[in-house]
Amino acid sequence: MSTAFHPNAHPHLPAVDTVFVSTEGVLFYVNSAVALKTCRNAFREFLGSCLSDPKFRHTWAPVPVDVQSAEFNVILHLLYGTSPASHSPSFEVLQNAVDCMPRYSIVPCEYIVPGSPLYTLLLSVAPLQPMDVYTLAAHHKLHDLAMATSSHLLSYPLRNITEAQAERMGAIYLKKLMDLHLSRLSALKTILLSPPNPHSPTCRCSFQEQRKLTRAWALASAYIVWDSRLGMSYYLIVWTL
Repeated sequence: MSTAFHPNAHPHLPAVDTVFVSTEGVLFYVNSAVALKTCRNAFREFLGSCLSDPKFRHTWAPVPVDVQSAEFNVILHLLYGTSPASHSPSFEVLQNAVDCMPRYSIVPCEYIVPGSPLYTLLLSVAPLQPMDVYTLAAHHKLHDLAMATSSHLLSYPLRNITEAQAERMGAIYLKKLMDLHLSRLSALKTILLSPPNPHSPTCRCSFQEQRKLTRAWALASAYIVWDSRLGMSYYLIVWTL
């Protein structure tokens, strides 16, 4: 029996009237009206009819779902508007749960929005697994989550993106990530290629010394910018082939 969705888990809500059972036999007691209030089509495609159908009211005959309990727990928390964080789900569990949602007529981008418990939980994983979170967000068009996660990818080597990750995130979000790195390179060029402003000559720093510093600055900054462009060019060439 689920520790989060047992018969007495939500005493402030209407009584449970539906029981689900996961692939490994864990029972989940829920109220159909609560789930349908969040998503009116929840489980419709999977069950073949609306969850409000009286045939699902037999609590002695659990409705089987084709997902493990950890993932189904995350899905039900989304429908109840609560956070699964107390169960410490791994990112793999969160990812599998989000991937399963369309199968249960739940469109992730409509419910995983800023301020929602699942959005907040996924965003907390971003500093540790930024590419994984970004790829998941891109795949399901979770634009706000992808944008918030992208700040953790500024130093991520684009050459490390696998073909599977690129295909999963899709062309649009792959280009967004590349544009982010290109704009970062452009900002670096703007900062470095502008030499220090000259100042009035002093006994220790004449105009001649300042010109030497300007030439040294130009050479050093050009080397840094060129070295950065090499990495980006290599990535672009590889993905073009």
